[in-house]
Amino acid sequence: MAWIGLDLGTQSVRAVLVGAAGEVLARAARPLTSHRDGVRHEQDPREWITTVEQVLAEVTQADDTQRSLAQDREIEGLAICSTSGTVVLTDRQGRPASAALMYDDARAAELLPRVVAADPERWAAAMQPTWALPKILWLGPADDQLVAHSADVVAADLAGHPVATDTSHALKTGYDLAGSWPAEAFEKLGLPVGTLPEVVLPGTVIGAVSKAKAQVTGVPAGTPIVAGMTDGCAAQIAAGALTPGAWNSVLGTTLVLKGVTKDLLRDPTGAVYSHRHPDGDGWLPGGASNTGAGALTSMLPGADLDALDRAAVEQAHRTGPVDAAIYPLTKPGERFPFVAPDAVGFELGDVPDDLHRYLGVLQGVAFVERLAFEHLTRLGAEPPRSVALTGGAVRSEHWNQLRADVLGVPVELPEAADPAYGMAVLAASRGTSVAGTARRMVRISRVIEPRPSERLTDLYGAFVAELERRGYLR
Repeated sequence: MAWIGLDLGTQSVRAVLVGAAGEVLARAARPLTSHRDGVRHEQDPREWITTVEQVLAEVTQADDTQRSLAQDREIEGLAICSTSGTVVLTDRQGRPASAALMYDDARAAELLPRVVAADPERWAAAMQPTWALPKILWLGPADDQLVAHSADVVAADLAGHPVATDTSHALKTGYDLAGSWPAEAFEKLGLPVGTLPEVVLPGTVIGAVSKAKAQVTGVPAGTPIVAGMTDGCAAQIAAGALTPGAWNSVLGTTLVLKGVTKDLLRDPTGAVYSHRHPDGDGWLPGGASNTGAGALTSMLPGADLDALDRAAVEQAHRTGPVDAAIYPLTKPGERFPFVAPDAVGFELGDVPDDLHRYLGVLQGVAFVERLAFEHLTRLGAEPPRSVALTGGAVRSEHWNQLRADVLGVPVELPEAADPAYGMAVLAASRGTSVAGTARRMVRISRVIEPRPSERLTDLYGAFVAELERRGYLR
């Protein structure tokens, strides 16, 4: 038996074929084209369709070794994740009828007050200008059109008909996670509920691969297509962080945290929002910061980051942590663990050279990560007992150890923590517990234990005090 996971990212489409014990049988990736112009960020959804066909054909008919592995196992299902808040209009057959407005497209920001006014109690704290709902109003769907998310478009193409969406992708479109579209608010906005898709829990079968698509992709006709999740939730599944106290911290260009709570967290600041747990019996709270590893390339242009990381390890062995911390925003403003549209980066301590700047960024991001966990705990989340680290930053051994030291809990490095892998795990859990399936399939390659550091503790205190002095923490 085997399952396929698909990840429709910003820069590429990735596919993975995974066996019952969690072993990766085949992988494939192809690039995507984005069109950016100021606040606009679009993709052509027709390119998603052709690129998905290519990666599916590759994982089902790859090189000789992979082909024998794939053919030895019956493909039992596939699931798809995509960027949160990306929307497109389709015709009534599910075919793309507009460009896709991507997750960070901000041209509809001026419509946010109108959205909030339609239901202030629901959206005043939570709704953000780049969420899907303002963009849908900007697109203005006609009566003969449907609203779809990226994953919906691809699933509809594979099935040959429109499909239901999932609670995860529907969140930023305004779906009430208690179980319905907010019809009264949509009526005030002039948005017909009939243009919105049916919503189901992740893991629900929403279609099957058609005969026509089977011939193109190599995925057998009739293979179940199950409802997926957004890419952040998919990475959380791949990390196996699906029970209270287990968290996933994704550190790439930006920092994203995801965890599990039994009860829905209410955050009056709007920094934290929650998806439904794919098992339907809890919540996945988290947030996304504007800090992250992306600051390294902007603050150290042209620097050899691998060489700096090696030097960081040597520095740590000689003297321990440096007395410097940088709050490294990748763009103006902050959204998590606090909301401060006027926030700007700053430096603490002595930063005499590139190595100290590099280390200052690493320590600053680790401090933001700790502050985020403290904010989540104050809201009622269970404190972390372990944190699975994923994202491009895990290549830095020094950063991994530093994050464990700052957090004071063990950190885990999963073997295959990408969103596509998470979707394969979700597809494999069809009809059973996703958390249970992840325990069986997700493999942890290494655990890093924390080391106490009085210097880091003191510097963290100074970092938080500076945030308070600037009025960012309220």
